[in-house]
Amino acid sequence: MRGGRRYGFTHFPVGTSVAGRLRRRDRVHGRDLCSIRDIPQAISTVGQDQIEDQQPRTLLDTLGYTSGTNVTNFGYDSRYDAVYLRGFAAYYNGLFRDGLRQVNGPSAWYQNHPYSFEAVSVLKGPSSSMYGVSGPGGLVNVVSKRPKDTPFNEVQLTFGTDERQEVAFDTTGPVGDGRLSYRLTGVLRHAGTPLDGYSDDLAMIAPALTYQLTDRTKITVLGEYSSSTRGGTASYYNPSYGVASEIYAGDPAYNDFDNDQWRIGYDIEHELTGSMTLRQRMRYSEVDADLQFSGVYATGTGLGRYWGHYLENTENLIIDTTLEAKFATGSVDHTLVAGVDFGRSSYDVHYGGVGYVSAAAVDAAVQPYSNGQDMDQTGIYLHDQMLVGRWTTFLSARYDWVDITTFDAARVGSDTSHEAFSGRIGLSYAVNADLSVFANVSSSFVPTTGLVHDDVTDPNSGRPADPTRGLQKEIGLKYQLPRTESLITASIFDIAQDDGVVFQTVDPAVFGGLNQVQVPYDLRSRGFEVEGQFNFQNDLRLTTSYTYLDMEIERGAAGTVGKQLSATPEHAAALWAFYEPQSGALKGWGFGAGLRYVGQSWGDDQNTFRNHEQFYTDLSVSYDLGQVGLDGLGFQLNVKNAFDNTDQTCSAGYCYRTEGRTATFSLAYRF
Repeated sequence: MRGGRRYGFTHFPVGTSVAGRLRRRDRVHGRDLCSIRDIPQAISTVGQDQIEDQQPRTLLDTLGYTSGTNVTNFGYDSRYDAVYLRGFAAYYNGLFRDGLRQVNGPSAWYQNHPYSFEAVSVLKGPSSSMYGVSGPGGLVNVVSKRPKDTPFNEVQLTFGTDERQEVAFDTTGPVGDGRLSYRLTGVLRHAGTPLDGYSDDLAMIAPALTYQLTDRTKITVLGEYSSSTRGGTASYYNPSYGVASEIYAGDPAYNDFDNDQWRIGYDIEHELTGSMTLRQRMRYSEVDADLQFSGVYATGTGLGRYWGHYLENTENLIIDTTLEAKFATGSVDHTLVAGVDFGRSSYDVHYGGVGYVSAAAVDAAVQPYSNGQDMDQTGIYLHDQMLVGRWTTFLSARYDWVDITTFDAARVGSDTSHEAFSGRIGLSYAVNADLSVFANVSSSFVPTTGLVHDDVTDPNSGRPADPTRGLQKEIGLKYQLPRTESLITASIFDIAQDDGVVFQTVDPAVFGGLNQVQVPYDLRSRGFEVEGQFNFQNDLRLTTSYTYLDMEIERGAAGTVGKQLSATPEHAAALWAFYEPQSGALKGWGFGAGLRYVGQSWGDDQNTFRNHEQFYTDLSVSYDLGQVGLDGLGFQLNVKNAFDNTDQTCSAGYCYRTEGRTATFSLAYRF
C-alpha cells in the first residue's frame, strides 16, 4: 500500500485557511513551512501521511496526538466530534470545513468522515478576528479531498473487529485538455461496535470538480452526501455518583441514530491583477437526525428502563467574500485582506420527552415540536500582514452582527441581537533561518447555540444564552530542524472566557431523559504546550506533544468557583512514530506505534473525586506488495487501544467508559 502512495502531500500539508485567508506562498517540498513559521499563533496540522498511517475512524481519533486537544471527555461516543481545545468546547462553533463554519445544532451534528478529508488544521486560541464566530480555545478546520492534476485511483477493502466490513474508493485526475479535473470519493460500511445494538454503518459519496475558467479564474465545487446509522445511546448505568458500571444503558432493540447529511459549495478565485485577488466561498449544508435512545434507572426491585425518540433538522448557509492585495510602503511589504461574510443557521427539534411503558409506544407516538432557533450573522473584517526585515506583524479587526430568534414549544419566538468587535495583534521575529519567536493578543466572540439553564433542578429555567467572549495572551517559539521537514512549536497562553457555557449533570427523570444541559460558566485557561512534527528523509515520521493545562472556574454553579473544570487533565502527552525504510531488507514495510497519556482530572466541577490517569497504545503494520511483483497492492493492520483499556472518565459528575481494543485489516489497490 505504501509504495507510490505519495501523491502531492507531505507531513505538513497546508490545507484551506491554515494560514488564515491569505494566499499561500510558494510551497517547499509540498508544504508551506515559511508561512506556518511566520504566523504569530500556535498551529497544529494532521497531514495525509499521519491519517493513512493511523487509519482513524472519527475526527476525534484523528486529533488524538495533537497538543492542546482533549478528545476523551465523554469516553466512547462515536456519534459526535466532541473536541475540546485548550479546555474549551469547540464542537458547536469551532468546527470548520474548508475554511467555512459548520454550526452544529443541539444533537444534529455534522459528521466528518476521515476518508473524505486529506488534512486537519488546528488554530489555537481565539481566531474570531478572521473567521468570525468561534470559541476562545481555537478552531478545527477539516480540509476536504480536492481534485488533483495527476491521476490517482484507489480501491480499499477493510475488515475488523465487531464484524466491520468496508469498501472505499478514491479517484481523481484531469479531464480532456486538463482545464477540468475531478475527484470522487466514497465509502460503504457495515459494522458493529462493542456496545450491544450500537452499529457503525455508513454510505457516503463526495464528488468534487475544479475548472480553470481562464488563466486568471478558477472554480472548485465540493459536495457530499452521507447516510449513517450509529447507536442512539453510548452511556453506561451509573449506580452511584462517580461510578460507571459495566451495565450498558442502551436497549439493543431500540438504538438507532440515523444521520443524513449533505453539503454543496464552491470556491471561486479570480486574479484581478498580479497583486490583487478576489475570492468567494459558499456552502449550503443540512443534517437530519433521527435519534432513538434509552436509559436505565434504579427501582425498588432492580432497574427500570425508559425510551425516547428525538428528531432534529439543522441547516446552514455561509458565504465568504475576500479581496487580497499585495503592496509595499517603503520597506514594509503588506498582504492586506478585506472581506465580508454572511451566515444563516437554523435548527428545529421535535421531542416529547421519554416514555416508561415500551419502546414500541414511544416509537409510535408523534413527537411534538419542542424548540428551535434561527441565527443570522454578518461580519466584516480587515487583516494586514506586514513583513519588514525579520519582523512579521499581524493586525486583524472584525465586527459582527448577530440576530437570533429562539422558539419555544408553541413556536413563539424570542428575538435577541448581539454585536461585537474582535481583534488580534501578533508579532513574529525570525531569530535566524530556523528559529522564530512570536507573541499575540487576540479576542473571540461567539453566540451560544441552544438554551442555557440557570437552575439545574428546573427544566423551565432555559433561556437564550448571552454570547461568549474570550481574550488570549500567548508567547511562543517555532523551530525548524535544519535540513529536515520538521517543526517544533512551544507556547505559553492565558485565556479568559466570559459568559461561557459548560454541560452540567441533571436528573434525567426531571429533564425528559437528558443527562446534561448547558449552564453559564466563566473560565480561565492557563497552560503550556509543546509539539514536534518530524519527517526524517521520509523513512521515519514522528509526532510528539505535551500539554499542561490549568482550567479554573471563575463563575459557575454553587461550590464550583475556584475549582478545576471536570474531565480536563492537567497533564497530557502523546508520541506517534512510523518507520518506513526506503531501502534495505525492510523496504516496503511500515511499522507504527503510538502512546497517549491522559493525566488525572476531576470527575465533577465541585472537585469531589478524580479521574485516574490513563494510557492508550496504538499499533500499525503495513506492507507494499509491489516488492513481490504485485504493483499497487498493499495491506495494513491497525490496532487501537492495544492493551484494552476500558477505564471510566467522568465529566460533570456523570461517568462514561472508554472503548476497548479494536483492530482493522485493510487491503488497498492503487493505480
